[in-house]
Amino acid sequence: MTTLAAEIRAALLERDPRAKVMRTRQLVRAWRKGKLPFVFDQAMPDEPGRPDAPELLPPNRMPKRGKGGSERGRIALWHSLAHIEFVAIDLALDMAGRFGADMGEGFVSDFLTVAADEAMHFALLERHLATLGSHYGALPAHSGLWDAASETSHDVAARLAVVPMVLEARGLDVTPATLERVRAAGDTRGAKILSRILDDEIAHVRFGSTHFIAVARARGENPESLWKSLVARHFRGAVKPPFNDSARRQAGLPPSFYAGVV
Repeated sequence: MTTLAAEIRAALLERDPRAKVMRTRQLVRAWRKGKLPFVFDQAMPDEPGRPDAPELLPPNRMPKRGKGGSERGRIALWHSLAHIEFVAIDLALDMAGRFGADMGEGFVSDFLTVAADEAMHFALLERHLATLGSHYGALPAHSGLWDAASETSHDVAARLAVVPMVLEARGLDVTPATLERVRAAGDTRGAKILSRILDDEIAHVRFGSTHFIAVARARGENPESLWKSLVARHFRGAVKPPFNDSARRQAGLPPSFYAGVV
């Protein structure tokens, strides 16, 4: 019988985007039905499988999207969002596979739920790209999204601090404005997709903050102080406003966490 770790590793190494989505959904269903033993007999890869396209470029080489109202600008927006969700599948799988043995079944269930959600988001965004006459891989994409995983592969607290509590929390801040622009442009389907993603991301950040606080307390650390020190050490960007304080509070990330880090 295959193991939970083996299935997570296989999904991580899958290169084809649609196959990765299907493998992720299948392993999450199998886990929920009790068909995968809680056995961690395989290490997670340093790098996940990636398709031949999109070409991955460093941030300073990424082309400008163009004006948001133009066809090119719309396609670039949705392609960028699809790429974020595609990498997010791997970030969630790696969280469960790399740290699950020590963190337990509840932790694994939470982050496999995140992986399934991200797979669904990617599928919705890819389908929306098709309605615009494009597809995932048609444009270059940001190469640095996996850097956060590489930087925090040694410590679950660092991973939780940076990935759900910084990167995904940033999505809570910027998605509402994007949603309003999409809605104002008359893209009803796109607006529904972004609304669904925003609701799900609140839950994802809540998983991260809940487990982070538990880890901090188990280590005898103040959660807010530990979070700030880990972000300063392991996050290469800046935690900067504007902040969606309401959504962050719903996600268990009150302003006291990020006060003083901007």
